[in-house]
Amino acid sequence: MTKEDFLSVVDTIPGQPGVYQFIDKKEKVLNVGKAKNLKNRVSSYFNSDKQQMNKTRVMLKHAVRVDFTLVDSEADAFLLENTLIKRFQPRYNVNLKDGKSYTYLCIKNEPYPRVFFTRRLIKDGSTYFGPYTSKWRAKVLLDLIKDLFPLRTCNYHLSPENIASGKFKVCLEYHIKNCFGPCVGLEPESEYLDRIDQVKNILKGHFKPVKDHLFEQMNKAAGELDFERAQQWKNKMVAFEDYQGKSTVVNINLRDIDVFSVDIDREDGLIYYMKVVNGAVINTYVAELTLKIAEEPEDLLSYAIPRIREKFGSITKEIIVPLPVDLADPSLIITVPQRGDKYRLLELSDKNLALHKLQKRREEMNKKGRVTHAERIIRTLAQDLQMEDLPYHIECFDNSNIQGAYPVASCVVFRNAKPAKKDYRHYNIKTVEGPNDFASMEEVVFRRYRRMLEEGESLPQLVIIDGGKGQLGSAMKSLKTLGLEQKMTVVGIAKRLEEIFFPGDSIPLHINKKSESLKLIQQLRNEAHRFAITFHRQKRSQKFTATELTDIKGIGHKTADKLLLHFKSVKRLREANREEIEELVGKAATKAVLNHFSVDPFRGVKDEEE
Repeated sequence: MTKEDFLSVVDTIPGQPGVYQFIDKKEKVLNVGKAKNLKNRVSSYFNSDKQQMNKTRVMLKHAVRVDFTLVDSEADAFLLENTLIKRFQPRYNVNLKDGKSYTYLCIKNEPYPRVFFTRRLIKDGSTYFGPYTSKWRAKVLLDLIKDLFPLRTCNYHLSPENIASGKFKVCLEYHIKNCFGPCVGLEPESEYLDRIDQVKNILKGHFKPVKDHLFEQMNKAAGELDFERAQQWKNKMVAFEDYQGKSTVVNINLRDIDVFSVDIDREDGLIYYMKVVNGAVINTYVAELTLKIAEEPEDLLSYAIPRIREKFGSITKEIIVPLPVDLADPSLIITVPQRGDKYRLLELSDKNLALHKLQKRREEMNKKGRVTHAERIIRTLAQDLQMEDLPYHIECFDNSNIQGAYPVASCVVFRNAKPAKKDYRHYNIKTVEGPNDFASMEEVVFRRYRRMLEEGESLPQLVIIDGGKGQLGSAMKSLKTLGLEQKMTVVGIAKRLEEIFFPGDSIPLHINKKSESLKLIQQLRNEAHRFAITFHRQKRSQKFTATELTDIKGIGHKTADKLLLHFKSVKRLREANREEIEELVGKAATKAVLNHFSVDPFRGVKDEEE
């Protein structure tokens, strides 16, 4: 794989956590690696030939492509890399010779259960939590659990008969208050099991009250100037928070499962397959099917699942799919998860299928040859905003008012990164009283897309809201009412720092100031602002003019409108001939207008004596 090959596909590499695999022409895995940012890590292989090790150059020479698997966190990337290296034993990876497996926390299936570390998973009814990528943090978590919920550490068999016979004696752990003496019957088993239930809640992630308790203890120690103890509580809280991210790619609660996702991309059907063995993802595959006629997703799954399973020799009995399917084998368990661990696996599969679809489209665009300036900007914008569809059609909204007076809004439209002025729209705000930009934005977005739906017009791929999180939230209310929140990418741009906000995300995106995509967003924002301000000034001008005429006694709104429509301006009305005005609005109104302008009301009338 040459540097030129890499540059042709660099735009398709996501900047997210995941695992990459270099593949040779025989479909053999040459190298597996993990990354917090896939794009940066893979790019490092091609940045400088002089600093490359010889084995890296040889590996790149034999590689024909690089595949990616997205995961949710850096820890998940570590676990998936470990699993894939053990499975494929790539030639250019360091061999894992220690044979160690992951670390888990075990709640033993026994009277008065113990909680301890283990690397061995025994099917004896015990409950296992993990895996842990850092044994140190897991140890801090276990110490924390024992601090909060004192548990026994001895390996006695605490059967009712043994306890009743007085076979055991309390140990040092009891005297230093780390155990309540269940071995001599000083603690009922029901109370002990209540604490075990709380431990399970912590390990499952139900721990807000516990976090509050830790924070309180840390502050209390700091307030007493016992900083060493405060640091200990802080370490426990860090370990506790670290456990919140549950691993998706290695999950002891799952066994052998096949996971499938499906998508229809124009004339192609895409099936993503993820093979899970002993709770770990060990293989992935994408099948592309050419559609001869219109097919439904469930039909594609029914066709592809048996063939993919045969290709990989899968004999698992459970299959996870996004929708119900009919398969010929009645012994298979078809699961359509709605929540929980299996649903998270399906989400991971869908995420990787979306990535493959995006890569496929961009590769097709690269094959078409030279990319135009506008198309390059659109592709850059899609990459910066992590959009699946390229934003050929973009719309931007802005409000304008002075302390709530004359509220108006504008919608400007760009097609192929250029203004489509015939599609621009002005809006008079109808339902909002007083200065309320949020409500105004909610109204205008609702009116715009309700009409587009009613008239069957194509929706934009990208909607930009001029304003921060407040205006963006108001726009999303209208889109949710219309059922469009998932059909368009919507962002808000804050005026001062050029921050890009996404719905439901409080952390803004900062695009490089020199980026063409940011310049396009700024151009849209400035054009929407200019268009709104121009309309606002026009409304004020019309209002002031109409007020001057309607202030004339005997001149109503209809007469004032008629005069302005005919003469175009008050200045021309001042200079008009009496007969022309009279012909338009009659003698009485003409006299009133000329009196107002201090003009001889009999101007232009012939003297009867002449």
